[in-house]
Amino acid sequence: MERGYIVLLVVLIIATGRGEGQLVENFYSSSCPNVEGIVRQAVSTKFSQTFTTIPATLRLFFHDCFVTGCDASTMVSSPNGDAEKDAPDNLSLAGDGFDTVVKAKQAVDAVCPKVVSCADILALAARDVVVLAGGPSFNVELGRRDGMVSKASLVKGNLPEPEFTLSQLNAMFAKHNLSQIDMIALSGAHTLGFSHCNRFAKRLYSFSSSSPVDPSLNAEYAQQLMSACPKDVDPSIAIDMDPETPRTFDNVYYQNLVSGKGLFTSDEVLFSDPASQPTVSDFAQSSGDFSGAFATAMRKLGRVGVKTGSQGSIRTDCTVIGS
Repeated sequence: MERGYIVLLVVLIIATGRGEGQLVENFYSSSCPNVEGIVRQAVSTKFSQTFTTIPATLRLFFHDCFVTGCDASTMVSSPNGDAEKDAPDNLSLAGDGFDTVVKAKQAVDAVCPKVVSCADILALAARDVVVLAGGPSFNVELGRRDGMVSKASLVKGNLPEPEFTLSQLNAMFAKHNLSQIDMIALSGAHTLGFSHCNRFAKRLYSFSSSSPVDPSLNAEYAQQLMSACPKDVDPSIAIDMDPETPRTFDNVYYQNLVSGKGLFTSDEVLFSDPASQPTVSDFAQSSGDFSGAFATAMRKLGRVGVKTGSQGSIRTDCTVIGS
């Protein structure tokens, strides 16, 4: 009797514990059966207004999940300017990503009020923008609740930096149960979007005392970057992260790495480090291998630090905790 009770208790603890295993694809099958179609339509409408919808939404999802888990805490606005989105590492998150989620949430709540979390809408929207850009489709697990905390102070040290080494990247991703292959696949999102010049200026002008230009940079590419980003450039100037196909979700990012055209040191290191080079070479040659690995990694990313039940809420307004 006592042994059976202990087994039951263990099962209950596992079932109610945080993390993986709580999300299911059909979470809203009875409470909001058309949620995926509604979100897809809202994302598509936003995309028809501006291409930035795509990289902005995908980046918002990544930045959200890596700080306090996939809980839409990055969506929160604070009158005091001290929410997650106000942290220095998040100031470059484009407004179109936030707007995509807000518009989708409004569309969903018009049909199923107070049922679907902002965190789930962001996860769906992140998948939908990948598909709109020509990338792989995949099923999104659902059932997240929205976080109750959003603090700028929690961001520092939780997002990858442009000068990270392979071991630093692996350590940060491993904290979230993401493998080296997951990390390399998720880095492929840099096939879309843009970066401000100050994020990579050191590679062009002050790499080392013996070589101001990073020698691992393709010389022709370095010249292109210098002309786009002169030394005292306007800090608002941004350039495409993928110089070849910046508006298509494809494996050209990896082909660029092989050619020395990775924008950040943390991009190029994926090819220059022998421990990760075989994966980059594989993804550069096989779009199928990359697509499969990216879909798997996105599903794993979506499980990071999820809140369920009383750990979170369903916000009415994605920008206001407890709304």
